[in-house]
This record gives sequence, C-alpha cells and structure tokens, in this order.
Amino acid sequence: MSKTHLPYINREIAWLSFNERVLQEAADPTTPLIERVKFLGIFSNNRDEFYRVRVASVKRMLKLGKSAIPLIGGDPKEILDTILKKVIEQQNRFEEVYQEILKELARNNIFIINEKQLDLTQKNFVKEYFTEEIISDLFPIMVDENKSFPYLKDKSSYLFVKLAAAESKKKNKFALIEVPTKNISRFVVLPAKANKKYIILLDDVIRFCLNDIFAVYGLNAIEAYNIKLTRDAELDIDNDVSQSMMEKIAKGLKQRKKGLPVRLVYDGSMAKDMLQFMMKKLNFGKKDAPIPGGRYHNFKDFISFPNLGRTDLTYNNPHPLNHKYLSSPNSSILNTIKHHDLLLIYPYQSFDHIISLLREASVEPSVENIKITLYRVADSSKIANALINAIKNGKQVTVVVELQARFDEENNIYWANKLQEEGATVIYGVPKLKVHSKLFLITAREKNKIVQYAHVGTGNFNEKTAKIYTDCSLITCDKRITDEVSNVFAFFTDNFKIGTYKHLAVSPFNMRKTFIALINKEIAHAKAKKTAAIFIKVNNLVDREMINKLYEASKAGVKIKLIIRGICSLACGVEGVSDNIEGVSIVDKYLEHSRIFIFANGGEEKYFISSADWMSRNLDNRCEVAVPVYDREVQKQLKAIIDIQLSGNTKARILDKKLSNKYKVPVGRQKKVRAQEELYNFLLNDKNNYLKKTTKPTKTAV
Repeated sequence: MSKTHLPYINREIAWLSFNERVLQEAADPTTPLIERVKFLGIFSNNRDEFYRVRVASVKRMLKLGKSAIPLIGGDPKEILDTILKKVIEQQNRFEEVYQEILKELARNNIFIINEKQLDLTQKNFVKEYFTEEIISDLFPIMVDENKSFPYLKDKSSYLFVKLAAAESKKKNKFALIEVPTKNISRFVVLPAKANKKYIILLDDVIRFCLNDIFAVYGLNAIEAYNIKLTRDAELDIDNDVSQSMMEKIAKGLKQRKKGLPVRLVYDGSMAKDMLQFMMKKLNFGKKDAPIPGGRYHNFKDFISFPNLGRTDLTYNNPHPLNHKYLSSPNSSILNTIKHHDLLLIYPYQSFDHIISLLREASVEPSVENIKITLYRVADSSKIANALINAIKNGKQVTVVVELQARFDEENNIYWANKLQEEGATVIYGVPKLKVHSKLFLITAREKNKIVQYAHVGTGNFNEKTAKIYTDCSLITCDKRITDEVSNVFAFFTDNFKIGTYKHLAVSPFNMRKTFIALINKEIAHAKAKKTAAIFIKVNNLVDREMINKLYEASKAGVKIKLIIRGICSLACGVEGVSDNIEGVSIVDKYLEHSRIFIFANGGEEKYFISSADWMSRNLDNRCEVAVPVYDREVQKQLKAIIDIQLSGNTKARILDKKLSNKYKVPVGRQKKVRAQEELYNFLLNDKNNYLKKTTKPTKTAV
C-alpha cells in the first residue's frame, strides 16, 4: 500500500469521536449522578470550542477549493456535511441522556422543574428572586422588521420572545433577551420540601416573569425560545510594526468577539414563523444549516451544577499525596533534588510542591535568578505571586509569557503587565512560534559554584487545572538537562541563539528528527529479530509523517501501544498496515493530559516526557520540549504508569478504524481495573512502603 493510500482518520471526525466518549461518561450509570450532569456540560463546552476553532477553519478552507484538501485531509464540503450529520446524531443522543438523567435525579429526590411546574410557594419565591436578583441584569432588545437583527455574542444564550399587543390585534412583535449567566448562577435552588430538592434554570425564571418585563410597554409575551450563535474564534494578528505584540493581541481579541457565525442552535420546538423571521434577519441560507436543539442551550454551565449537599452523587476524590521524598514539611526541596530526580504526577500528587519549590527559591540566599515559561496560569496565580516574591527578595526573574494561548489571552496579558510592573523581565513569546513548553530554571551560586535546577513538564503551571488534569513534571539538577534548558531560555531571549541539543528534543529544531530516529531504531531491531516496542501516550496523534513512520514500524514487526485521549488519525488494526498497533483512550474523572514515550531500544529502554502532542503544529510551529528520563527510579515509575493505564478495562475505549468507541472490558476472570484509581493506589503504596523503610521504630520503655 503506497503512502498516498495509507489509512487516515480525518482530524475533525476523530475529534467528534473523542467528544462522543465524553458523552458516554454522561450516559454511564456507574458515573456518579451529579458528575453525569457535569459531563453533559463538558461535552457541550467541547463542542462549542470545536465549532469556534475547527469548523470555522474548515469553513475558511471552502474558499480554497481543491487546494485545501492536503491541508485538512479531505474535501471541505464533504467534511462539513459529515460533521453536521454527526453533530445532529450526537445532539439527539445528548437529549436522550439528559432526559435519562432527569429521571434518575427525580429518583434521588432532585427535581429540575420549569416555569409551568411551579406551585404557589415556588411561584412567590421565583417572583421575589426575579425582582431582587435578576431584572436589573436584563436588557431586552426589540427586534424590528425594518432593522437588522441585533448582534448576538459568542458564548451567550438568548431568549427569542414573541410578543403581542395587549389591547389590539396588531402584528406580533419580537424581542431578544440575553440570559445573564456571567453575573447570576444558571441554577436557582428553590425552597426544599421535606427531603426533596428543586432547581429551576435561570432561563425559566425569566420565562415565568416575561410579562413583568414587557407589560409596561403594553405587550404580552406569547412564547420564548432559546437560541445561541457560535462565532469563529480565530485570532487575527495584523502586521503593523508600530504596534507591540500586546497591542496586537488586545486588538485581535476585540475582533474575535465579532467573528463570523459558524453555528446557530435553536429550540427545535420553535414556531416556524419565528425561525423563518430570525433566519431571514440573520441572512442565513440553507447552507448555513441551523441546528435544532432542545429547550436549553449553553449546557457548558452544567459543569457548575450545584451539589446540593449530596456527596454520595459526586466524585469524592482522595486528597493529593505528598511525594515520598517530600513528606517532611521542614525539608528543603532544593536539597532533595540534589539527591533525587523528582517525578511529580498530578492530580494524584500535590501541585503544591511546585509552588513550595518556587517559594523556597524566592527566599533562598544562594538563588540568583529564576526563569519560567507561562502558557496558561490560574486567575489568582500562586505561581505568579511566588515569582513576585522572588523579585522582592532581590532575585532576577525572567518570564516568557505566551500571549497567544487561545482563550487565555486576556488573563496572560494581565499577568504579563503585573509581573513587569513588579520588576520581572517579561518576554512575549517568540515571533511566529507559540511557546508551549513547560519549563523553569533556578540558578544558584553555592560555594562559588553555579548549580541549576530544571523543571520540564507536560502541563501548565496552573494550580487549578492541576487538580483535574493528569500531568507529570520532572525536576532535576542533572547538568545534561539543566545546561540544555538554559539553552532554550537563551533562545527565548535571543531568537538567533538556537543552541545545540544532545539530550532534549526541542521543536521546531530537533524533536521530529529525534522521534523519527528512535522509531527507526525500533524498526532496525525488529528486522534483526530483537525486541522492538513503542509506547506512546499523548492527547492527539494527527501528524501524517509520524503516523506513516508508525505504520512502517508496525509492518516491520514493532509492537506499538497507544494511549490517546483525544484525536487519533491513525487507524489501528488495519490488515497489512497497522496489525501491530493497538490503541485505547481513557476518559474518566480526570482529564488525561500527560505525554509519555517509551522505546524498547534493544533492552536499554529510553523514556521521555513532553509538552508536545504529535501534531504538525506542535512539532513544527511551537516551541516544545521533550526531556529524556535518565534516573532509573523515575523510569520505573513511568513504566508503571503506562502498564497501569494499559491494564485499565473499565473507562478505556478501544481505538479502531470504525471509531466505534467500544469499552475495553475484563476478559474471563480478569479483575476490573480503573486505571486512574489504580495509579493513585500505586503511588500511595509506594509512598507508604518508603516511609516504613525510613522511619526508625521508637524504643519501648522497659
């Protein structure tokens, strides 16, 4: 089979298959009930971003015609048609799951009711709540036949209201009301009755009180339907050399808010005359394909569904563990790193170790400077505050802030300004390259010698996401690593200083070549009848060159196992192409985010962790870092992580060419293994065993 005929799964279709796995979690009766509601929110939020980014890109490709096919792997029109068909199928399944969950909530004495189901006490409560909390945030806009349709914000949902004059038979009028979820919770908890809990959505509170809004204008509300518009989220950066990157990003953010529409979702029960009127006013044609939905949109708000005190219906995750070498509260982390490379695995282990390390470095007299990359940070970032504390203690602090981290641009602009005001040297990324690497470098002068401590990780320096994203960090003072991390920071400061890398794999310089060389070695071992195997754990596997190389390895006899959370364009198990490739995707209570690579290497296994997925953008258009793991103990930990995840058979789906998303299930007498819980137990046992060995027994008095 020639390379031109090798099987590839379209990126967009593979992404929809991933989001289907999220929807499976909402449908799974073994998932705690309120978590099932939240998975509906995650599914909805994912789909919004998919339309804002990926569908918007495919629509732009339509203008390129046949020349777009190599860029997106298929005809844009056919891809859009397939997307629409799949989205409607998933939307129908979404509505089924939502109705199933409503029934299950009711069986647990939790009722989501609408404005037509309120009793007298509830009606009085809703009226009072509306008057005191909501009405001041509502700004209805009359929709005039002779004027253009009002501007619809991205990410917002609206009630499209049909009105009639109270005392005449004049033609119906229309109005638009934004549901104000930025200031008010989407969920209004009503007074409980005995052991029964009641919730009404903000949309329905507004519906119930519509006449209180319009009566003053002599109008009665007849009906109201939810609508939502999704816009292209591409951030256009102009080439005005007179503007700073900060100014360009700020300008691009304003333009994004007015991006072209890519999707209109409406309540499928909307009256035809209302739909036709709205479509006409929005200048939407048949090709724009509005999507009929249910009574409510913006289900992303369901991520924040109230727990109502029902801990039995939520995940009650164990408290993050301290690393076994960092269990003593008074021990120096810097000193510990001199004796051990540390692998921190989140959220099973505490991200506080990173904050504590930076805090210690900010005070330690021997530390002279700290350099760090920031891609996405928390709103009230403890990381940033530790850096500010370092500045106040006389340390030199250099911060590389990536202003183009999609949807985090405003937050990053804020912290860039704040850090600069405090005295940090702030570097705004690299021209034409996103800085996605997760690095920091602490430099100290100890006994007149320079000692450096480096961090290379798979996830962002964000204490909030570290509670729900599975990531890992390698912290080391191995000079082979620290010297080359120093080279990366030198490149950020002076883009002409690319540096040389014998240990790190740094994109766009040598990462692709490094991984291809490692795969080629496995191919050579397989042809020589030696052990040849590759383990790859990434979020997304899309890059064609890397997929072709894995196909080549499979045909040579290399055993390849993949753990891909999201998009997998490689087709597993295709006869004569990928017979030796098996893949699974784990979607569970934590979001799998770490990137880990293991190559058998003829018995001398090579281990890497990385900030990069195998996508063209990561390998060619971003600054990413993969770090080799040399410490034998850390290697064993990484091997254990992969083995545990591959043994999972309850929340893992089999990746196949048909995108069937079948669950991997226990075979025969195999025990059920939930990989995420098993990994926590592994780390807990490892820590306890270490503490038993190192804790001296107390002498008993005679």
